[in-house]
Amino acid sequence: MEKSKQARKQRKALYNAPTHVKGKTVSSHLSAELTKDVGRRSVRVVKGDTVKIVRGDAAILGLEGKVTEVKTETGRIIIEGVTVKKADAKMESRSVHASNCVVTKLELKDQWRKDKLQKKEASS
Repeated sequence: MEKSKQARKQRKALYNAPTHVKGKTVSSHLSAELTKDVGRRSVRVVKGDTVKIVRGDAAILGLEGKVTEVKTETGRIIIEGVTVKKADAKMESRSVHASNCVVTKLELKDQWRKDKLQKKEASS
């Protein structure tokens, strides 16, 4: 896939990218403590990770919760407790872009992910 400086071409490449490439775009930085422990700066967000919102709307800024859903098509995540009030007074979950969050606790039930993080830790 060729890179371009034009924003419209970058967006088009992302929208038309295959699933395995879109999945990689759903990643967030690790907190300072996790960065020291794991030895890497960012990680792909998965269901079960605990994240803190560090950028964006003042109404949700600073909120922390578990990830309940990851949307690879849009690069957004649904976080437990982050809701928006609809016109009919119903509360609905609000999606947040993964780049606006910091992972504070990793979900390590997946053995492959655990091994991958330890491998990176051992090499650094």
